[in-house]
Amino acid sequence: MRILTAVVLLSFGACAATAQLAKPSSWDEVPHEAASATREFSPELRNELARIRDAALEDNYAYTELEHLTDSIGPRPIGSAQADTAVHYVADELRKLGLEVRLEPVMVHRFVRGNDTAELVEYPGQAPGTKQKIVVAALMGNTPTPEQGITGEIVVAHSFDHLISLGRDKVAGKIVLFDYPYDSRKAAAGRSGAAYGESVRYRSSGPVAAAKLGAIASLVRSTGDGAYRLAHTGYSADAHIPAAAVTAEDSMLIDRLAQKGPVRIHLSLPTHVGPEVQSYNVIGDLKGSEHPDQIVIVSGHLDSWDLGTGAIDDGAGVVVAMETAELLHRLNLHPKRTIRVIAWMNEEMGATGRDLYTKENDSQIANHIAAMESDLGAEHPLGFHARISEAAQQELSPVLDALQPIGANLFDVVTSSPETDIELLSDKGVPAFGIWQNGMKYFTYHHTAADTLDKVVPGELRENAACMAVMSYALAQTPDPLPR
Repeated sequence: MRILTAVVLLSFGACAATAQLAKPSSWDEVPHEAASATREFSPELRNELARIRDAALEDNYAYTELEHLTDSIGPRPIGSAQADTAVHYVADELRKLGLEVRLEPVMVHRFVRGNDTAELVEYPGQAPGTKQKIVVAALMGNTPTPEQGITGEIVVAHSFDHLISLGRDKVAGKIVLFDYPYDSRKAAAGRSGAAYGESVRYRSSGPVAAAKLGAIASLVRSTGDGAYRLAHTGYSADAHIPAAAVTAEDSMLIDRLAQKGPVRIHLSLPTHVGPEVQSYNVIGDLKGSEHPDQIVIVSGHLDSWDLGTGAIDDGAGVVVAMETAELLHRLNLHPKRTIRVIAWMNEEMGATGRDLYTKENDSQIANHIAAMESDLGAEHPLGFHARISEAAQQELSPVLDALQPIGANLFDVVTSSPETDIELLSDKGVPAFGIWQNGMKYFTYHHTAADTLDKVVPGELRENAACMAVMSYALAQTPDPLPR
């Protein structure tokens, strides 16, 4: 998952929206189904949705695929050998399910991490001849340090306004640390996306703001809910100065020390973006039996950051999309419309895979009936973030009924795209869906070395697969396309 601009347009904006649920005109009135839902969802289709749900809850296909992606192939940063291996692996697996598969070339800049290190070399109360190690991870998009590293005094800013108030005289020639915390209270209240959005802008825009005042480097407190001394890497707008994240614990340590006296740090951040190379979106079509030109997308992004193995961000999204095809293949169900499985490339570092797909399919946008992506991990799903019309909400109530037994029967209706890779399609009017996970752990681990397979609960992954498969089959099978 990435942030699209320095101003932070949230790809997960749904998380901060208010859930809007269909309700009776009075709470003591028995709710009734919309006429459009009754018309579009035959008893046969409702039974098929229940079959798909139940089969998904007993199926380990997604977990087995995720295990291979993460344990065997490993991290998949753009332009890497692992990313290329993952592309061909997913393509081959989709071919085994009978899908028509093609690889769509995407040009990417290879991300190469060096041995990022940092240590405090001067600070109040320092024991003679000692230094303190700081856990650090360089951010993508900025200038690496010279071979010998850089050393400078730290100036701490608690917000952009605070930085501006310090002025150039106090910032120029120094290293800025943005010590802005992730709001765990919001996360505990179910608004983890909103908490992330507030803090991640310091990662994405902080280096630019620091550079404008003459800073020689920028540090940011890790964006996430972890208290495990984990550094969260990620995208940052190019500021032409070195930039890195430090752990929440180290950020608070530096802040405390800086209140007592000068603090100097030595940084070595050789991480850099390499030359442009070719990668691929993986596109697999389960052809529709009656309307093959009408397309329902199910998707996740295949690239990952390099610190962990990309299990929750976003191997999980890829494998639940793959399982949609596997379930329909195994149950011998043939949707009327084409279900298109996409493993997007380069969501994390520019979303160029999304851009290319939208450009290449511009003349066919009207034939895209819906687009769905999962990019918030694999925790228990609550339902869907959805950018859809009120008429579509009413019509899809049988889908929510089918998912009610697993507690995934909510719509969170949003005004912008629920996910990054389907954003351009959504902006062109294609109904867009993102699986809405509870988000209690995602922002603790994503973009860190702890994004590994053990963070995925197999039963919860199966619930996510049920959500994507049930919704996509419904969208592909109703007599009429979803109203826009």
